[in-house]
Amino acid sequence: MKKVELLSPAGDLERLKIACIYGADAIYIGGKNYSLRANANNFSIEEIKEACSFAHNMGKKVYLTLNIVFHNKDIDGVYDYIKEVVDAGIDAFIVSDLFLVKYIKSNFKVEVHLSTQLSISNKESVNLLKNMGIDRVVLAREVNRNDIKEIIDETNMDIEVFIHGAMCTFVSGRCVLSNYFTNRDSNRGGCAQICRFCFDINNDEDFSMAVKDLNMAEYIKDMMEIGIKSFKIEGRMRSPFYLAVVLSSYRRIIDAVNNNSLNDDIIKKEIKILSKVSNRENSTHFYMKEADINDQYYLGRGEPSNQDYLGIILNKENDLYVIRQRNYFKLGDKIEIITPNMDIIEVVVDNLYDENNNKIEVANQADSVIKIKFSENIPLFSMIRKPYL
Repeated sequence: MKKVELLSPAGDLERLKIACIYGADAIYIGGKNYSLRANANNFSIEEIKEACSFAHNMGKKVYLTLNIVFHNKDIDGVYDYIKEVVDAGIDAFIVSDLFLVKYIKSNFKVEVHLSTQLSISNKESVNLLKNMGIDRVVLAREVNRNDIKEIIDETNMDIEVFIHGAMCTFVSGRCVLSNYFTNRDSNRGGCAQICRFCFDINNDEDFSMAVKDLNMAEYIKDMMEIGIKSFKIEGRMRSPFYLAVVLSSYRRIIDAVNNNSLNDDIIKKEIKILSKVSNRENSTHFYMKEADINDQYYLGRGEPSNQDYLGIILNKENDLYVIRQRNYFKLGDKIEIITPNMDIIEVVVDNLYDENNNKIEVANQADSVIKIKFSENIPLFSMIRKPYL
């Protein structure tokens, strides 16, 4: 069985560091230019240098998205930009426009991965791309298990697939609704997610065309056995907490497969954790069958705000842990701590202090600093949440 890569998104340096700490093997980021997530913070050249240095010191890789649909005006400056980010240390480009492939492969010793934006769904296209020098293909989200296996078996290409996160209502991002309704181009980084709007029909019920999120936890072992090279998590705009929880769950599953210790109890536990961290329902979509009505919302939908994330441990002062608090909790509450070591520790809060070491009874101001004394040794950057298990 090939070694599989767990690939995480990161919208900024904080998220990249969390992804590295919580088990990602590689991280994909966007620069200030040419990236399909214009609303993410994205990375300056200096931040890309810092990101690559941090990741490489931990044995991780960094991939840069260069996957907008290019118009003539976008070509000016792109070659200089490519050289800058290669010099900054990136390990691969994720591209969707083929004119970039020859230039990158002719001038630099970095990998080129073909983005899912090109909607590659068959072995002939993969073979053509392999002959062009592409190192990896990110398949369209709509490709099923049998076709994935046939592509891998007959092309011997490194294949990457999405395993978790938001799905596109349309074919791998090829949508014009955002352009039509808001003049924001979904294929150039400005998607307004019109498909997630609720539309009033007949004045008595809401219609939605949104799809549920993807969750492939129960099929990870099978996906490893058919030879998929990289498991990709969606979400460069997701929170550090979301990344920590999702990455640690998939890390535990992948490690259990490698250690021959995976069982139904582990799968059930991780599916429960992954389901709770999301604010949308989830599904396996196209992997085993054609997606159908059960994979999509129609008559309205609920996306409740997720307030399970309570804080992150930033430092330790003597015997007090310094925490950046996110959501309300109080003395006497039962909480869970998830650590970069993949441990889950259950604790009852029996002490609370403000940033000046004054005793308090509740933590109720988001982004404030609080302190807690724990009887156990807790690693820095551990996340505190409401109980999931």
